[in-house]
Amino acid sequence: MQIPPKYNHIEAEKKWYSYWMENNLFKSIPNDKEPFTIVIPPPNVTGLLHMGHMLNNTLQDILVRRARMLGKNACWVPGTDHASIATEAKVVENLKKKGINKKDISRDEFLKYAWDWTDKYGGGILDQLKKLGCSCDWDRTKFTLDDDMYESVIKAFEILHKKGLIYRGHRMINWDPEAKTTVSDEEVNYIEEDSSLYYIRYLIEDSNIDLEIATTRPETIFGDTAICVNPNDDRYKEIIGKNAIVPICNRKVPVISDTYVDLEFGTGCLKVTPAHDINDYNLGIKHNLETIDIFNEDAVLNSHGMHYEGKDRFTVRKEVEAELKENNLLIKKEDYTHNIGRSERTNAVVEPRLSKQWFLKMDDITKPAIDNVLKDENIKFFPSKFKSTYKYWLENIKDWNISRQLSWGHQIPVFYYGNSEDYVVAVNKKEALRKINNDKADKKYKEADLSQDNDVLDTWFSSWLWPISVFDGIRNPDNDEIKYYYPTQDLVTGPDIIFFWVARMIISGYEFRNEKPFSNVYFTGIVRDKLRRKMSKQLGNSPDAIKLIEEYGADSVRVGLMLSSAAGNDLLFDESLCQQGKNFTNKLWNSLKLINGWEIDEKKTPANRK
Repeated sequence: MQIPPKYNHIEAEKKWYSYWMENNLFKSIPNDKEPFTIVIPPPNVTGLLHMGHMLNNTLQDILVRRARMLGKNACWVPGTDHASIATEAKVVENLKKKGINKKDISRDEFLKYAWDWTDKYGGGILDQLKKLGCSCDWDRTKFTLDDDMYESVIKAFEILHKKGLIYRGHRMINWDPEAKTTVSDEEVNYIEEDSSLYYIRYLIEDSNIDLEIATTRPETIFGDTAICVNPNDDRYKEIIGKNAIVPICNRKVPVISDTYVDLEFGTGCLKVTPAHDINDYNLGIKHNLETIDIFNEDAVLNSHGMHYEGKDRFTVRKEVEAELKENNLLIKKEDYTHNIGRSERTNAVVEPRLSKQWFLKMDDITKPAIDNVLKDENIKFFPSKFKSTYKYWLENIKDWNISRQLSWGHQIPVFYYGNSEDYVVAVNKKEALRKINNDKADKKYKEADLSQDNDVLDTWFSSWLWPISVFDGIRNPDNDEIKYYYPTQDLVTGPDIIFFWVARMIISGYEFRNEKPFSNVYFTGIVRDKLRRKMSKQLGNSPDAIKLIEEYGADSVRVGLMLSSAAGNDLLFDESLCQQGKNFTNKLWNSLKLINGWEIDEKKTPANRK
């Protein structure tokens, strides 16, 4: 056998990956061997391979290949997530370039554009994973909007609603004004930012008294419906029950008292804006205050903003400051640093907003997820330090807001009829009609009388079913594949989605199958540069993953990643590690050349050595 003098990673990797694929060496079907199953954390269909993907999938590949070497039936299921907010944003942006506004087309027309865009640009990350050498069973590739996956999600909604775990409620939620949808608490990042504190003068009706009230958001004065003081604050006892005049809009609001106001904090006076702050909202309910929503869905002021109607909230903040100054109502302005909530999806500053949404009750269904990780340890975390993070979230969990105001995704299977508040849950309109007409003896409805809820389900509502749905365990809970491959063995993921995905998959595993979804969870660290900065496009410190593979070879990059990776600890990546990996693969190549050059004479016996 003639060995080339120098290792050519491009030729070698292309040759062998093609050979593996042509001979179906990654394919798995149920047999009498012990199964070893991993489901890939599905990357966004819009995504491109980055260093985090490289690390995560290299670790999975090592586990899968080791399992094959141990004689197990290894099954690694690949796939992608439809990523509702990210994909819809891409499609909306693409339509704008064509001069098309999403509002001007129907839902079906928009979905056609979305599918066309996804077919053209989506899924490229799977091809990139092949370049990395991942040994997935590619025949099993799943997309969260595949027909069977779609049906599984809808079926899960129907099951949970029937159990009384899903309900519709009017609640204060986090609103992303850029994506124009609600986002969950876990999708809001609180970042310390420089801001300003505005001290505003509020006059007390029919008196010479004025109050000094501090706020970081002067633009929200148009939604003020009360001033609140502590009942034990001697400074303000005489004005409780009187009216204050809201600056600019000159509206009368009551001065109320509540121990919620901290005597020692600020001026001891609080402006109450129930529509735009969760604590103010709770005060509003307690004191029966009016709720005035001053924003449109894009955070532009509505008619309650008077002469600021149609202007963006941050523009209004500056202009309100100027108007307050002009009318001697701005006492002072100070620099102020505080946490500001930003949407993880768009980085827009989120707005608290009252909205009618669909929720999943979380109190009871989380109990098995707590017991089996924290008490019985049927599911093990590596490293175990992440159990405390997991414990804190589950023990302080709130009901999950599962509805999103988008078109791309799993449309909520709720059909309204007659009175707009009357509805039925069904997998499709035909089934909904059957249910309604079976229940209603007084009137028979037609399909035209029904309208489906416009919202879609949170993307995580599909991915929390992933280890079950990829084996069709929701639609067909007793099929041969789910019984053979489930529960899976190992999950490799980042700690940043311990709430979004890991905990929820554990919850759904016990809820739908009364069984754990996996036995072990290995948490990778964050890939950082040698200066310990998180790699990002903004900083320009994230190398092009594909270019690294092309320059050094997939094996070399993988070795470089593993040389600097420790379970749960951040990885300090330096491109020189890839060179170390290349040196290592070259040593293996030279070893092959050496062995291949030996002459073997099977007639000879080894010399006796003393």
